[in-house]
Amino acid sequence: MDMSGNVYMNRELSWLKFNERVLEEAENRAVPLCDRLTFASIYQTNLDEFFMVRVGALFDQTLVSAQIRDNKTQMTPREQMEKIFKQTRKLERRKEAVYKELMDEIAGQGIRILRFHEIPEEGGKYLEHYFDSEIAPLISPTVVGRRQPFPFLKNKEIYAVIVLETKSKKERIGIIPCAAGVFNRMVEIPDMPGSYMLEEELILHFAAKVFKGYKIKSKSLLRVTRNADIDSDALYDEDLDYREFMEDLVKQRKKLVPIRLELSRDIDKEGIARLCGYLHLDESHVFRTSTPLDLSFVFRIQDFLRKRPELFYPKRTPQKSDQIQEGESIIGQIKEHDRMLAYPYEAMRPFLRLLDEAADDPDVVSIKMTLYRVAKQSQVVETLINAAENGKEVVVLVELRARFDEENNIAWSRRLENAGCQVIYGLDGYKVHSKLCLITRKSGGRIEYITQVGTGNYNEKTSRLYTDLSLMTANVDIGIEAANMFQNLAMGEVIEKTDHLLVSPKCLQNRILAMLDEEIEHAKNGEEAYAGFKLNSLTDKKIIDKLIEASCAGVKIDMVVRGICCLIPQVEGKTENIRVISIVGRFLEHSRIYIFGTSERRKYYIGSADFMTRNTVRRVEVSAPVYDKHLQDELQGMFDLMLSDNRQARELGSDGIYRRVENEEKPVNSQDLFYAMTYHEEPSLFASEE
Repeated sequence: MDMSGNVYMNRELSWLKFNERVLEEAENRAVPLCDRLTFASIYQTNLDEFFMVRVGALFDQTLVSAQIRDNKTQMTPREQMEKIFKQTRKLERRKEAVYKELMDEIAGQGIRILRFHEIPEEGGKYLEHYFDSEIAPLISPTVVGRRQPFPFLKNKEIYAVIVLETKSKKERIGIIPCAAGVFNRMVEIPDMPGSYMLEEELILHFAAKVFKGYKIKSKSLLRVTRNADIDSDALYDEDLDYREFMEDLVKQRKKLVPIRLELSRDIDKEGIARLCGYLHLDESHVFRTSTPLDLSFVFRIQDFLRKRPELFYPKRTPQKSDQIQEGESIIGQIKEHDRMLAYPYEAMRPFLRLLDEAADDPDVVSIKMTLYRVAKQSQVVETLINAAENGKEVVVLVELRARFDEENNIAWSRRLENAGCQVIYGLDGYKVHSKLCLITRKSGGRIEYITQVGTGNYNEKTSRLYTDLSLMTANVDIGIEAANMFQNLAMGEVIEKTDHLLVSPKCLQNRILAMLDEEIEHAKNGEEAYAGFKLNSLTDKKIIDKLIEASCAGVKIDMVVRGICCLIPQVEGKTENIRVISIVGRFLEHSRIYIFGTSERRKYYIGSADFMTRNTVRRVEVSAPVYDKHLQDELQGMFDLMLSDNRQARELGSDGIYRRVENEEKPVNSQDLFYAMTYHEEPSLFASEE
């Protein structure tokens, strides 16, 4: 089959298209003003992590070989970086425009962020006194020279950089840390209610008072983004304590090479060349932006405006699930039939109740869980500790390699161990990303299992912000396979064969391909054939090629892919039977749903795995079949509703461009409708069958 490049999209460029959709929400005047600020900040933090991880990985590849190529578009790492930088500069111009628009509108609400030249004389005198008394005594300036090396610049922290000229006309670089967390970021201006100046701008303005013996040629604020791409498995020495090794690795990450330099103002070419020389950066990695280098202060602005509800999305809180009866045993209800929670529309509380009940149930023998990311103050972990103290066997796999959550996980792992839990630290070569909990009971001489499989982490905070699904079942076959999985994890092994669960790295990708092959055969026999997927990302080339083959055979395929999608749909003769939409809205779409087949032979799964090679063959992931007919109907209803979204959905076209779905159908914002259902403002998909 001819699979020319026009059906593939580069992974990194597809991710930038996702972040562009986030930026569009900041631009979207239908979004409340303060929430537009949130999207602008998310766009920036997303981009930071993208440079730290993905651009960092590409940079590492350029050091290994110039001939490594992307397996879909055949671009080299350097070619990908060039396109990334070009597209990023375009997006940054849009960010600057929307930031100015948002700040103008915020000023209309009585909050202003000012530059020094916009402040009256009296206010300027106060700020100078504030600088002299509150800031100057605490800063640690550096003039780079033969006796003073260029200082280490911390990842993502803001510094003032000043190009200085000595009396002998020699050029020097001066650096002042703006010390996030030491000073108040927003300095209020007296006699100007609601007016503030950012402390880094204040430091930059009075830089001449710091470098008194020099002439200032140019100055700017700067921020360095450092490579965070560390392969822990490649570096690990088995003679080391793994937890201590990961602690050291986190420290190393903070010192890795710079990958991006951002400047808030233009400085002379010699100054930029000097900075790049000190940082060992090519000048193509320098980005100039007129917006603040860190937008996190917008949340302080939101706090000031909190009493104006019209500036925010209407308040929504997770509701009680209609499937769960209050005052009755959760374990007993799950034994009656499977239950499923849909976050954030429904509260996580029933799952927490399940853990609490298991911790105190005399018939419960053990509780086993995989933990990837948990809240800073985790009720889940506290309950596991309580269970261990109650004499239950508690086995917890804590994934210490959960990127940017390593320190939190290390701390929790210590507490779990101290409470008597058995803690496992993952597998060699494979991150354990699954969301699996197994409660084993011995009742009346029989072994019973309660198995929970989720699409999202056991994190109370994100369960209010991310859309996720949590299946709880007493199915014995699923319980036995979950028990086998935990046994294998304890021995440092992966599952080789399953009949019910889909478990990577050995029993997921191949099963997905096999179920697509079944649909291809039905299509070739002239029967209706179908597959539907809701995912965060699609990059796995084996699955992509199978989807193309299925489309060519006549299988109808619907996909809701929030982020990266390396498959271009609607290409005549290749992917014309594939539709792809992305929903970016108030809540982060995070659930994964797989659907195969039509009518009575239709199969449903939910789980933790995206269709990315890292998930399908390089991690331990679990997806569970949904056998309960009532829950299958709910999943189908949810999927159909998302496919009908014509407010937050963008559809990916054959030209690789995402466009908002616009049609004459009834307006559908799927996230709003799901919440309306749980508030009983609309007929519910999550209704109890009793």
